[in-house]
Amino acid sequence: MTQILGEALPNIPWEDKPAACIEPMWRFSKNPIIGWNPTKNIARVYNSAVLPHNGSFIGVFRADHKNGRANIHFGRSRDGVHFEIDDHVIPWKNTKGEPAPVSYAYDPRLVKIDDTFYVVWCDDMHGPSIGLGYTKDLVNWIRLPNPLMPFNRNGVLFPRKVNGKYKLLSRPSDSGHTPFGDIFISESPDLIHWGNHQRVMGRGGKGWWQGVKIGSGPTPIETSEGWLLFYHGVSSTCNGFVYSLGAAILDTDNPVKVKYRSGNYLLTPQEPYETSGFVSNVIFPCQNIYDAETGRIAIYYGAADTFTALAFCRVDEVVSYVKEYHENI
Repeated sequence: MTQILGEALPNIPWEDKPAACIEPMWRFSKNPIIGWNPTKNIARVYNSAVLPHNGSFIGVFRADHKNGRANIHFGRSRDGVHFEIDDHVIPWKNTKGEPAPVSYAYDPRLVKIDDTFYVVWCDDMHGPSIGLGYTKDLVNWIRLPNPLMPFNRNGVLFPRKVNGKYKLLSRPSDSGHTPFGDIFISESPDLIHWGNHQRVMGRGGKGWWQGVKIGSGPTPIETSEGWLLFYHGVSSTCNGFVYSLGAAILDTDNPVKVKYRSGNYLLTPQEPYETSGFVSNVIFPCQNIYDAETGRIAIYYGAADTFTALAFCRVDEVVSYVKEYHENI
């Protein structure tokens, strides 16, 4: 029986699997949980990240403003479903205490390592790159140097050091709507100096759903089988890209090694809030939270570049599914 190596979260947002559902992952019946125009200056919130904190929940949110530009906002929730999002962007400062605003930022991930919350996002560094910052008190937000050169997206930090090093997943890309992309891993002793870049997983396989490109999704979950990594895969159709959600299991001590990888997706766009929106046919997972005691996992994902939605699964079912449909790519 697969175990999640982590903390209990008895108040995890949750809804039991519908009786008719035969899949290992299912959608929240009240999706989407964040819709159009949630604040005065924000048009859409999606591709965002949530974590438990002091009995409730906090999050960093991709907010597309009504002038068309994206940036990152902070928000809170009592139940992980209903959110109050700040109408102003996160006020980043550098390590000297000087303002260090982000002109354009999107698709954040949020992870807590020891007593610090780290935010990783896609930044504008003369082209798409990885932004990195942290906060210890959710008031003072410190921006660190960009860990990687352009062009890059989908930066995801592991929730602890592995063999004494911080680990960061990313997807090297180009400056546009990238028609290619594999997942790589980099390491650092101090979150400043990064190197030892290695390829983890490539696009492709027998299925169409991840044939164009792939990208890391939420923070990897440490389990007794290895690191459970949810990720997005992209296919190309006559109507454009389609983003689906899949999963893989990486080796605990050497996460560049893929132990299992599902050739089938777990979710693909089918509900109206996923198939129709600002960018149709998109499921883009950015965060997962879990209750280690029961093996329950809740996944926050962006839908159609317009909405924020929730999906649920149990670690045993997902790991069994990944093993059953394992495919070497």
